[in-house]
Amino acid sequence: MQRLLLTAAAAVLGLATALPAAAQFQKPEDAVKYRKAGFTVMAAHFSRLGAMAQGRVPFDAATAQANAEIVAQMSKLPFAGFVDGTSGTEKGAPKANVWSDRAKFDAGAKKLQDEAAKLVASAKTLDGLKAQFGPTAGTCKACHDDFRNP
Repeated sequence: MQRLLLTAAAAVLGLATALPAAAQFQKPEDAVKYRKAGFTVMAAHFSRLGAMAQGRVPFDAATAQANAEIVAQMSKLPFAGFVDGTSGTEKGAPKANVWSDRAKFDAGAKKLQDEAAKLVASAKTLDGLKAQFGPTAGTCKACHDDFRNP
């Protein structure tokens, strides 16, 4: 009985959060612009961390921490822009399976958010940044491999 109640509560919560996300975009193009903007900002800050982790620029703990915090916050935003009618066949567009395999897609988004949160905690030191950068980047690659047109 308790499991049934938890499942029902999760379904209601999922529906309640999905409706406002879909309703915030007047046109599918607005959703596309929103998610692209979110990913662009996240990628810019993530690449700064990558440059430090790879030794291309000197490590600075305060800068690393600030960039990791932005990545973690931004990792929560773009996924609201994945609404029906916004897939495509052009390079970089989401594949249609984003909607047919939404549970896997959402799990990938959650994994990114979890790894980005670990990145915030790890970015205080160069060794920590190096250790967590790869797992965080791996979540991006996994989602791109499964859900993004090459």
